[in-house]
Amino acid sequence: MMARWRWFAIKITKRLWFRATLFSLLGVATALIAVVLKGHIPASLPGQIGADAVDKILGIIASSMLAVTTFSLSTMVAAYGAASTAVTPRATQLMMEDATTHNALATFIGSFLFSLVGLIALSTGAYGDQGRVLLFAVTIAVVILIVYTLLRWIDHLSRLGRVGETIDRVEQAALDAFAHRNRWPFLGGSAYPQDLVLAPGAWRLVSQQTGYVQHIDVEALAGIAKRQQLEVYVEVLPGAFVHPGALLANIVPREEPSMAAREQVQQRVLAAITVGTRRTFEHDPRFAVSVLSEIASRALSPATNDPGTAIDVIGRSVRCLSQWARPQVLTPPRDGFARVYVRGLVIDDLFDDFFGPLSRDCAALQEVNLRLLKALLSLAQINPLAFEASAARHARRLLAFANHALVLPEERVQLATLAAPLRHR
Repeated sequence: MMARWRWFAIKITKRLWFRATLFSLLGVATALIAVVLKGHIPASLPGQIGADAVDKILGIIASSMLAVTTFSLSTMVAAYGAASTAVTPRATQLMMEDATTHNALATFIGSFLFSLVGLIALSTGAYGDQGRVLLFAVTIAVVILIVYTLLRWIDHLSRLGRVGETIDRVEQAALDAFAHRNRWPFLGGSAYPQDLVLAPGAWRLVSQQTGYVQHIDVEALAGIAKRQQLEVYVEVLPGAFVHPGALLANIVPREEPSMAAREQVQQRVLAAITVGTRRTFEHDPRFAVSVLSEIASRALSPATNDPGTAIDVIGRSVRCLSQWARPQVLTPPRDGFARVYVRGLVIDDLFDDFFGPLSRDCAALQEVNLRLLKALLSLAQINPLAFEASAARHARRLLAFANHALVLPEERVQLATLAAPLRHR
């Protein structure tokens, strides 16, 4: 559960320009602070430490940091292109939010602006002898920061855009999404009643945009429900595709309000459901699982022909889906939140997102078929109550595809024998 303003703030902090802007402002402020504090430096100190060399050091930093920033940006763009081609374009969204890349580029840009502003202030004589001492000390600290950042950046470049590194990011995004949903299975609200019969006075709230639901502010919906004495039944989850006229929520008031009040409530509820042009990983475990499946399917394409990557991704999917099998500690919703009803994740949907496309694409590869069946058996053993029915259904589907694609009868027998514990469920 996360308020919309907090979710939006986190999205902003993950943008490259945000951190670069902060480091740039910090660099400018650091260069100018010596002008303010120069009166606190003893007059005899400049001659003792040789602060006259600061202008040469700043000149070196200014010229080198501009070149390093340009090189880093070109390398970053090339890595994004390589990840889009070798893995999936959906994974580049996670790469663009990489904190190490943001810190490196922000440090280089901030150091460039620091040196540039320092050179301008030196040329005007604003520092004086005492100010040069402070600027010299800060410049030495900036040089140490640059060296440290360069060493980290060189190590990071050796992995940026690689298939394994990109898959690691997608898996971590899936684990984080499942952990968030484990903590709030209904996004902080109440469980949607399965046998719900809406009252005759219920309002249908429909979408006015086309796109994917990215975030649902249950906290805002709870505030509306408490103030207006009504109940909100949310009909969509993050990741759902909506269009003008698509049902978003049903609103059940305890007393019929005026038309003006009804219109105001509808606008506030619409504002609490964010619709965007693309799906996001934060609160959408199904999207993360489908991206993992897409990576495995692309690895099996004739152009890539990399069954090993597909087998690796299958193992990662078991690790991700097993997170949803952990016991959930459900806490009663707080006052107001109990009036907001949200649907939970459906196990069949999660299995369909991953195993559905993959069982079709790997039908002719026995080694991948075997690993996929073992993954289904593992999930059925991890939580039979939750996973066994879905695992059995997909095991039968996998056998149907494999029986049409495999040539050797013994391979079909091998698959049937392995799937026997699930086929009879």
